[in-house]
Amino acid sequence: MPNLPDPVDLAVPAFVLLVLAEMVVARIKDRSRYCPRDTLTSLMLGFGSTIAGVLAGGLVFGMAVWVHQFRLFDIGYAWYWFILAFVLDDLAYYVFHRSAHRVRWFWASHVIHHSSQHYNLSTALRQTWTGFFSLGFLFRLPLFLIGFPPAMVFFVAGLNLVYQFWIHTEVIGRMPRWFEAVMNTPSHHRVHHATNPRYLDKNYAGVFIIWDRMFGTFEAERDDDRPRYGIVKNLPDFNLIRAAFHEWWGIAKDVWTAPNWHARLMYMIAPPGWSHDGSRDTSETIKARWLAREEAGTAWKKPISSSSEPGPEEAPPQVA
Repeated sequence: MPNLPDPVDLAVPAFVLLVLAEMVVARIKDRSRYCPRDTLTSLMLGFGSTIAGVLAGGLVFGMAVWVHQFRLFDIGYAWYWFILAFVLDDLAYYVFHRSAHRVRWFWASHVIHHSSQHYNLSTALRQTWTGFFSLGFLFRLPLFLIGFPPAMVFFVAGLNLVYQFWIHTEVIGRMPRWFEAVMNTPSHHRVHHATNPRYLDKNYAGVFIIWDRMFGTFEAERDDDRPRYGIVKNLPDFNLIRAAFHEWWGIAKDVWTAPNWHARLMYMIAPPGWSHDGSRDTSETIKARWLAREEAGTAWKKPISSSSEPGPEEAPPQVA
């Protein structure tokens, strides 16, 4: 087995330099793109995610090796297997990412990445501390069962993460049309991070936007509907612990107070915003109400919340 490096570790110096460069551009063109406290929260969440990854990495790799012994095919390390593994891993990422927005258990871990109301390169570093607990690694197990070596899968998964870093920016507008047709881009991913009703639950791609086009989840960015970032109920402050665990706390409270076992289960596996009495908004109800108002020609008002907690009237300050 070849000794493959971790692409993310190698890319860290470039990440730092690019964040600093974008901050300089933002200071010159639009200082509101960066909020120091928000950026610090993103960096600290990224640091905590790295520690969590180190602690859980051995367990995940051990599980991958155990599953790999039941493989259907013996796949080696020829260059073409790396290409196929990269494409299939990106498809697995699409399935995971879509599930992370449609199943509250997975969303509780993934919501951390969406909790910033800014969209810049530091947002790419805002990652979960609870990825192992939420079982997100299960989505890659089919690759090991097919026969792709664990080291190869983790290597191409690292490449996938490195690619996704650069698409978290507003500095880049739109790429050439042929590139936008196949690849995930800053424009496509701005849509994914937006809370505008038109953009909810769209553009789950990691590297190849073709998955969204194939499976009906693609939405193009529009100049007449600029993305608004964050989550439907934005966090009231920059508290690190709140950012890392708020949705897990919400699940625990909902399960504890649910009227029956069916509701308890649904509070964990139903889409974010589901409630046993229908009192909260899901992305479907938000979009349905928006469409009705669009057809009626009335102005759109932001919904109250799709979370388990009542939100503040105002967002955290944009500049600190």
